[in-house]
Amino acid sequence: MTSFPQHIPQTDPPLSPRQTLPTMYDLPSEDPEEPGLPDQFHLLQPRLLDNTFRPPNYPPEQILVASDLNLYYDLRHTNWYKRPDWYAVVGISRLYEGQDLRLSYVIWQEEVSPFVVVELLSPGTEDEDLGRTVRQRGNPPTKWQVYERILGVPYYVVFSRYTNEIQAFRLVGSQYERASLNEGRLLIPELGLSLGLWQGEYERIDRLWLRWLTLEGELIPIPTEEANAAIARAMEAEQRAERLAAKLRELNIDPDEI
Repeated sequence: MTSFPQHIPQTDPPLSPRQTLPTMYDLPSEDPEEPGLPDQFHLLQPRLLDNTFRPPNYPPEQILVASDLNLYYDLRHTNWYKRPDWYAVVGISRLYEGQDLRLSYVIWQEEVSPFVVVELLSPGTEDEDLGRTVRQRGNPPTKWQVYERILGVPYYVVFSRYTNEIQAFRLVGSQYERASLNEGRLLIPELGLSLGLWQGEYERIDRLWLRWLTLEGELIPIPTEEANAAIARAMEAEQRAERLAAKLRELNIDPDEI
């Protein structure tokens, strides 16, 4: 009796949990009750803005930069606040009363509004970031209303990591008008700075970042870049010295005796 091999049906390899379970793109990164909570980009991007915000006409101790630091703006409603992704106040003490690290920024105490506010656009906050949200009766004013009408913040910038688009607004009179970009940069002559996009590596991540530059568009170095530049200058000086010493020896001059 002839036997024939049994046909064994082909089966696809089992899917891995990485393929079948929800990924970070499927799960919400924001609390629906409090959208805009930080993800990694919201932590790193403000840090780069901190490191490069150096207006030449203000001493460091008179510059406050903050990210996700509550900004209280209405003395009649002391529990109302906004929490910008990043903002800068100039002309006031970096420390509270010149002594303590800040727990928040209280406008009726300081009486100085932020000069520039940056919001990093996220899906849950896009409408409010761009002034599309209508204030509901009994609710606090929107971000746009607070920055434009209550605080009068001179420059307001919205940056999307998804489209790499900068949308900048400048306060003209009592209203925001879209600000034009110069070679992709927002010029802020009052601070002696510009704000633009930079492709480079920060915290070992290479991407397009929002970064402060000089008015002329030169990079304002972060501490690691300054250290690397100092090392490069020292190596270059050492190489020049070695070349000079070699030239002197060709002339029968001992460089150690000069």
